[in-house]
This record gives sequence, structure tokens and C-alpha cells, in this order.
Amino acid sequence: MDAVNGIYLPVPEGWEGRSGSAGAGLTTGPYACPGDDELRCVRGGVNSLAADGYDATTAKGIAEEDIALNAEESYGKSPTTGDEAYGGIEDEQEVASEPVTVAGERGHLVRWKLDTADGAGGYVQSLVFPSPLDEDRFVVVRFGFDASDEAPPLSVMDEITEGIEPLTGGAVPDGRAV
Repeated sequence: MDAVNGIYLPVPEGWEGRSGSAGAGLTTGPYACPGDDELRCVRGGVNSLAADGYDATTAKGIAEEDIALNAEESYGKSPTTGDEAYGGIEDEQEVASEPVTVAGERGHLVRWKLDTADGAGGYVQSLVFPSPLDEDRFVVVRFGFDASDEAPPLSVMDEITEGIEPLTGGAVPDGRAV
């Protein structure tokens, strides 16, 4: 549950979910990072946050602006330590940019395929839509999935996107009170 941004992220089987003060997150498949085995990486990760600090003012514009930030945060240098868990990003290719309806709101997603120096590379997706709590604010949901047989299939990105629901009071989908 992401009470700050007014959404509920579905937790796929085998994934761990967490709620925090800035959003919510999902992870699966922890392992030693290919670029530095002292670091821990995950086969798949998703996190939600408020769309603050962007120049763009539309869902599409914010998604296009966020995707490079998402790629760097997911597969580039760590913003806190400077470590390169995957040896750095060597190439990126846009594989999707399309409108989507999320939690009853019209949004946009951008998905890139990344090649990294170490490991199998990955896919990142930035999904942006108006907050169900305030149409003048946007929510960003960042996805990062490894491009390997051990990682979740890309269809799980679509399943999570389709399963995002608004928190509008009452009870969330699993019956917990909001």
C-alpha cells in the first residue's frame, strides 16, 4: 500500500512488498551483483514515488524524463556509493512508449532495454499517471527487471501495471482497512 500516492501495488506470488514513508516497493530474487559481489541486487524490483522535481507537466513528459533516471538508478552507478552493481550501462533501446490506464487514471509508460558491462542487462519501465488522491499530482512507478532466465518475465510488468488500484478509503483489495 502506498498511502502517500493513493495506490495499492499488487504483490505477485514469490515477491516481497513493503510500504514506506515515500511510497511502496516490491522485490524478488536477491543475489550477489554481477559487477560487485559485495553488493546485493534483485531479479525484479518495483517502487512508487511522487512525481516531484520534474520539468515536464504531463504523464507522457514525466515518463520520458524519468526513464533515464530510472535506468541509472536501477542499473547504473549507485547514487549513494558510486558503485556499479552491473559494471555500468553500455547501451539502451526504447522498446515501448504508450498510453495506459492505471487505477482508473490515464497515464503513460516508457520501457527501455539496457545492455550492461556485467550481467545480462535488464529492462526498466517508468509508468506515470495522476494520483487518485489529487489529479494535479502525478505518481511514478519504476520497474527494473533483469534480462535473464532467472528474472520474472516482462509480462509481470504488465500484470502489476494492470493490478494497481486506487486507495480511496474503506478497504484495500485484500480487506485491510485504509
